[in-house]
Amino acid sequence: MVKHWRVDREEKYEIVEKWFLKDLEMIDGKEADADNPHFEMHFHKVYNMEAYSCASKYTFARTLKRLNAMYLKKDFKIVNFDDTYLNDDSIWSSSNRDFLVLTRICFYASNLLCLSLCRLS
Repeated sequence: MVKHWRVDREEKYEIVEKWFLKDLEMIDGKEADADNPHFEMHFHKVYNMEAYSCASKYTFARTLKRLNAMYLKKDFKIVNFDDTYLNDDSIWSSSNRDFLVLTRICFYASNLLCLSLCRLS
């Protein structure tokens, strides 16, 4: 865990606490159907955490899941997360998030094109 603060224009970071992935037993997203950046990490002790956003909470959980699959292959629980956003094979996962941005840009561009071609009476 890193503590972050600013001094004038300079950003400072300090490592406050370290955990090992092998000791992680469970990640609890608290609410799977709400936009909530709070979650809990269960080690020998439960740590209440708050991510910058709900999207960063899911990115963190996906990263831990990938690291576990790649190195430890340990069975730890990820609960109260929406599986649609957690699984790598979903179009909504972080590896494909550019698709969402591109879709939104295309939608706005087509709206602007339609509006520019319409005649005003």
